[in-house]
Amino acid sequence: MKNKIAPDIIRQAFIILVLVGAAVMITWQMFPYMGGVLAGITLYVILVPLQRKLEKLKWRPSIAAVTLIISSIIGILIPIAGLGLLFYSRIKKALNNTSEITNQIQSQINKVEEYIGYEIGPSIDSDQIKSTLSSLVSGVASSGLNIFIALGIMIFIIYYMLVERETWQNASMTYLPLKKENIQALGDDCIALVKSNALGIPLVAIMQGVVALIGYLIFGVENAFFWFGITTIGSMIPFVGTALGILPVFLLLMAQGDTQGAIGILIYGTVVVGSTDNVFRLIVQKRLADIHPMVTLIGVIVGVPLFGFLGLIFGPLLVSLFLLLVQIYKKEYGKRGETI
Repeated sequence: MKNKIAPDIIRQAFIILVLVGAAVMITWQMFPYMGGVLAGITLYVILVPLQRKLEKLKWRPSIAAVTLIISSIIGILIPIAGLGLLFYSRIKKALNNTSEITNQIQSQINKVEEYIGYEIGPSIDSDQIKSTLSSLVSGVASSGLNIFIALGIMIFIIYYMLVERETWQNASMTYLPLKKENIQALGDDCIALVKSNALGIPLVAIMQGVVALIGYLIFGVENAFFWFGITTIGSMIPFVGTALGILPVFLLLMAQGDTQGAIGILIYGTVVVGSTDNVFRLIVQKRLADIHPMVTLIGVIVGVPLFGFLGLIFGPLLVSLFLLLVQIYKKEYGKRGETI
């Protein structure tokens, strides 16, 4: 038969099918802990320059790696865990006072509607809010074991990658189906993207959160550090920004009858906090790669459902890496003369 498929093609297709199946099964089983994998790789990129400096000072690689891991846990993970516990406690408190909180907010909304003579929104269902908060609390509690395992995976990855850098770098050269120069370009671009997402986005958000915190303290907002966390998280979300913290604080002060403070924090948030966004991003982007807001937005939409809170950082990173791989593919296999 003239149209008979060559045996080599059949064997190659079979091997590819097996490889894809194995990759899917491995990814499926590792997915609950993928946040730990991404966090480990991210922290490696941040810590490896310090690892090299310590090794030049005659530190043993294993001792230098353990020292950097412990320092990162103290300086990064513990504050994040503390902020998470703060959110958890505030949500549980709100869960116990849902009816009172919703009644106060609804009362203020009714006053505004009477003043303007127009209905601005439907009534707030306290039972629905309570149900949502309950499911959120139970979800966090049930994911405790996965978080613990992900942290263990993260620590192992950081230690292995720091101590045996040459081993995994040689392995990437061996197993990645790309030319050596493209692998090196991919590595350099990945490092720039990781630094921009893991350092640039949170750094700008924290700086804006600090500016907002000053305003919360000035206007006497209760639980100012809680709203600092909310504002910081909102700053990492494109087209939402610090309004995620400023507007609820404004409504909360209005509900408490502090009209002057509410107007003050609204003006402060709009003028002062809002204007610092461009300034901080300009300062940070001089040192780090510039990520387009659309990439960040799509990354957040994709990353948050996949990785939860960490998706604010890893989502844009995944989208950026996807676009980078498309460019590498076009460079590797595209037709000659084709623009990239």
